[in-house]
Amino acid sequence: MEEQTQRRAGARVLFVEDDDVIREATQLALERVGFRVTAVPDGLQGLESFRAGAPDIALLDVMVPGMDGVSLCRRIRDESTVPVIMLSARADSIDVVLGLEAGADDYVTKPFDVSVLVARLRAVMRRFGHAGGGARQAVEEEAAAGLLRFGDLEVDTEGMEVRRGGERIALTPTEMRLLLEFSAAPGTVLSRDRLLERVWDYGWGGDTRVVDVHVQRLRAKIGQDRIETVRGFGYKLRA
Repeated sequence: MEEQTQRRAGARVLFVEDDDVIREATQLALERVGFRVTAVPDGLQGLESFRAGAPDIALLDVMVPGMDGVSLCRRIRDESTVPVIMLSARADSIDVVLGLEAGADDYVTKPFDVSVLVARLRAVMRRFGHAGGGARQAVEEEAAAGLLRFGDLEVDTEGMEVRRGGERIALTPTEMRLLLEFSAAPGTVLSRDRLLERVWDYGWGGDTRVVDVHVQRLRAKIGQDRIETVRGFGYKLRA
């Protein structure tokens, strides 16, 4: 446990925030617990720093000059599957959904408690395997070995690959974990709370919009009719 904490603490964080006070205070707080932080005030510098520094995780404020956080998230997602957490000033803001649709894996509402932010960062790092071994290790540990088939959809739980009609589909680690949860129990309804706990590592209540948007993104890749919505209960993979 101590060794894992030390490896996790060395994670490189790209932090894009235009408020000087928030940026400097948050950077100091994250560095105090061991994260290595590159903090920049606008989206253009954020993209430049991302390409130059290969961070382990990106923490993006939605409203930043030069290139807003949502656009920056899209650019990052075009080039990488690195985890992205969005910072939004309002929990009910449309920016939250836009950020998730752009490819963000999670979001944190401002103002935030630093301890909550640290916990969220570490939870994402565990999910993506940056605490040691890469994203594949984190997923493989929860997947049964073998090749699963659902119609023209094939899920290789050893190679961490998904094919549809013989063509490989590129999934982010979060999308892959979500698909593995469905694949492990085809035809079984999985509640949003269960998916938050299993995929997002939430030991507490979370915003179910995170689940809904990721299901939409996954459907767009594996087929709109592959995952069925069971109103009032959750989702299930059609067997």
